[in-house]
Amino acid sequence: MNDTPKETPKQSWFARLTGGLKRTSASIGAAISDLVSKRKLDAATIEELEELLIRADLGVDVAARIAEAIGAGRFDKMVSDAEVKGILAAEVEKVLIPVARPLVIDESAKPFCILVVGVNGSGKTTTIGKLSARFRAEGRKVMLAAGDTFRAAAIEQLKIWGERTGASVIAKTQGSDAASLAFEAVTAAKAAGADILIMDTAGRLQNRTELMAELEKIVRVMKKVDATAPHAVLLVLDATVGQNALSQASEFSRIAGITGLVMTKLDGTAKGGILVALADRFGLPIHYIGVGEGIADLQSFDAPAFARALTGAA
Repeated sequence: MNDTPKETPKQSWFARLTGGLKRTSASIGAAISDLVSKRKLDAATIEELEELLIRADLGVDVAARIAEAIGAGRFDKMVSDAEVKGILAAEVEKVLIPVARPLVIDESAKPFCILVVGVNGSGKTTTIGKLSARFRAEGRKVMLAAGDTFRAAAIEQLKIWGERTGASVIAKTQGSDAASLAFEAVTAAKAAGADILIMDTAGRLQNRTELMAELEKIVRVMKKVDATAPHAVLLVLDATVGQNALSQASEFSRIAGITGLVMTKLDGTAKGGILVALADRFGLPIHYIGVGEGIADLQSFDAPAFARALTGAA
């Protein structure tokens, strides 16, 4: 069964992205139209626009900058909602452009070890499966490690993704030590000549110190086999959690040295603006975003397309 993803044409991906972000863009767009259609752009309107952007999870600093940009040269004038959305899209794009960076696989690191972390339910295991499909489609030899040893379902899920994508899987029984699995996985991937090793980890809340300590141990153990590993540490964030994503990014960065972000479930929320707040606060590369369950619904992050889809700008 060949389940490797095909390259999606840009337009159809943009259509899916726009559809996925509809709840966010609709809530922003309706509020903007309501505000600017009734009166001139005075101080009160600009303040209400700023509050609207904060409610849309774009973050306080970003909201203030965008409100200032909207007011510049337009004070006490009538403006159209299309004009405001255009300015909003341009300002959002400015924030996102520096962080829209692809995940670069260092060919000299063999295997290139990717550690995937995040809280329960963020979509880590599914993301790993979709990444495996992408890398296999590029002709790379991929190995997956079922490091979420707390949940038997996660181990089985990863094995199914391995079968679907043609990746080999290293797994132990539920309750096994995740750090020892990490050691075995890096060793086995080296021996097998794998190009990429992707290691799943148990979902852990950022405020559970014992679980975060286990994550530190996994990183230490990987380094015993390969001092440069892990070569990428991806934090998978669920867009529906809104502001809580900021504390997750902060704590996981401190513990595991996050190198990049994957944002999932953007199609299930009106909180898509949180990606803008994350970019502004942390400046971490955003490698991929997901707007659906399909294998091709995880795509490389495109800042201009995201800014237009988020704001409803034409």
